Amino acid sequence: ATGDAYAAQCIERNGKFYWFVSTFHKSDQNSKGGAAIGVAVSDSPTGPFKDAIGKALITNEMTTDLKHPWDDIDPTVFVDDDGQAYMFWGNGSCRSVKLKSNMIELDGPITTFKPKNYIEGPWVYKRNKLYYLVYASAGTKPEMIEYCTAESPNGPWVYRGIIQDNVPNSFTTHPGILDFKGKSYFFYHNGSLPSGGSYRRSICIDYMYYNPDGTIKKIVQTTEGVDPVIN
Repeated sequence: ATGDAYAAQCIERNGKFYWFVSTFHKSDQNSKGGAAIGVAVSDSPTGPFKDAIGKALITNEMTTDLKHPWDDIDPTVFVDDDGQAYMFWGNGSCRSVKLKSNMIELDGPITTFKPKNYIEGPWVYKRNKLYYLVYASAGTKPEMIEYCTAESPNGPWVYRGIIQDNVPNSFTTHPGILDFKGKSYFFYHNGSLPSGGSYRRSICIDYMYYNPDGTIKKIVQTTEGVDPVIN
């Protein structure tokens, strides 16, 4: 890698923690450069992490539908109830691929698709037999958060609408979603701190609510955030 790092996600499986990171590949025998995705592994979510395979899991040469060199960024990884793992990622197009159970090898071809207004930062999860693909969108600028649902992680994905409007003082905003102790939490970023901005972002958490049919209610952005949670 050249030293740059972008959006990442860490996921646990079989007592190991796998950290999928987007970065820029240096020009060498494995790639001519451009965005790439690597994976590191640790026995603890706080590290130390080590490179799991000694090379990139995804290089820019593996996806050819777009010509800009930063299209392979923002990985999100999801393990389905049957144990099959999937990785989604991409800027400009959304890509997905199955992962082997060791979490460090691809298990099939890469699929490329373009949800409505999709730009980057996907987050995939399952709730009540329904799959959700939530992402940063370019319906207007700056970014908003929109989403699709499907009955399978392979799609087809049905567009469901906008769930978060633009955030203060930041061109970008990316989603992260977690259920814990009966409540749903929506993670995102803005640039609201005194020294903040589009490239100096702060993490925010607000509550997330669903309608009876499984659609997501509009996120209400607050300055207070959520109540403290005791494990």
